[in-house]
Amino acid sequence: MVPTRTPAAAPPGTPKPGLRERKKIQTRQAIRRAAFRLFAERGYDATPVDEIAQAAEVSPSTVFRYFPAKEDIVLTGEYDALLDCGIRARPPGEPIAETLRHVTVGIMHDISAADRDELLQRIRLIRDVPAVRGRTAELTARHIDVISTALAERTGRPADDLGIRVISAAALAALQEALLRWAEDCQAASPEALIHRSMDVLARGLTL
Repeated sequence: MVPTRTPAAAPPGTPKPGLRERKKIQTRQAIRRAAFRLFAERGYDATPVDEIAQAAEVSPSTVFRYFPAKEDIVLTGEYDALLDCGIRARPPGEPIAETLRHVTVGIMHDISAADRDELLQRIRLIRDVPAVRGRTAELTARHIDVISTALAERTGRPADDLGIRVISAAALAALQEALLRWAEDCQAASPEALIHRSMDVLARGLTL
């Protein structure tokens, strides 16, 4: 459960996506936005994939080409590359908790108001829909791999180092808990403030 947003300006020196890749991104976004609109109107279970395809003006086979399962429309996004690039761009000697704080809060700052509303809807679907919640384990494992690989390069340790894996899993869990708390009452605190609080727990060594 991680933020998803429309990619903004790439870091300096990053090659711009070609026309074909931009079209893929646009199609993926059109499917996701049509789906979230229908989920809000009818509910997740009452929204079949063929109606999502019709609303996005694509074929059902196109939906499944981008999202192998209906749950993936909720769970997948462009976050992996943002997370990976963000970690790699931080100073090498920076404490890991501070690196993850800066990267995740920075991503949240860059999310537009419309995308933030979609993120809130996404988190609530993960919380409330058993089928979506059940598929999050696969996505969580992938994000742990992304964080572990980036942290391994910073530290010179192998990506399967137990310490690297534990830190990556703990950081991701902290982020997920912050976003779930935000979804419970989005008026009580901003997601950035809750992420800061969660990362504070990591930074002081998981003590209360």
